Amino acid sequence: MNRIFLVLTTLSNLSLGAVFILGWMVITPGVPGATGVPLSVHFLSGLAAVTLTLLVHAVVLTYFMGTGRWIEETSQAYRLPVDTRAENIRLKYRTLPGMVGCITLLIVTAAFGAASDPGAALDWPPAKVIHMTLACLSLLTNLAVSGLEYQSIQRNGQLIDEIMSQVRTIRQERGLEEKLPVA
Repeated sequence: MNRIFLVLTTLSNLSLGAVFILGWMVITPGVPGATGVPLSVHFLSGLAAVTLTLLVHAVVLTYFMGTGRWIEETSQAYRLPVDTRAENIRLKYRTLPGMVGCITLLIVTAAFGAASDPGAALDWPPAKVIHMTLACLSLLTNLAVSGLEYQSIQRNGQLIDEIMSQVRTIRQERGLEEKLPVA
């Protein structure tokens, strides 16, 4: 999962960064001879980047749900100590607030982006400044949470390796010949 997550989170963070840069390059309406990126490019790129980023956070949540269930069932079946399961739960709940925060920030940033659209029915000039501020905050928060998620995924992988080692030992002691796959 480490490599998969690194690829996905790198793509999502780079795409958020690219959308941020595109936002600075949007053509200002009403300025004669202005050059830059059409607003629709920034909008569609932002939609794609936000969707990808939400997907990455959903994959991490699904990973913790699945491995948590596996750790729980394996620990019960082989009567392993409960401390490994408790640490898995702590890891999951340590990353959850960051994920929820990122998701909320991305949605609110997109909402203020829509409010700052010159073609929108809402004409509220502060929306542009709020959108830009939230975009900065979203990008930085997502980078920080990605680091936290990576650390948690890495430690969770170590927990799984420890459980697999204990299971192999128990199976050998019981004389079970079936070989388990090497992690």
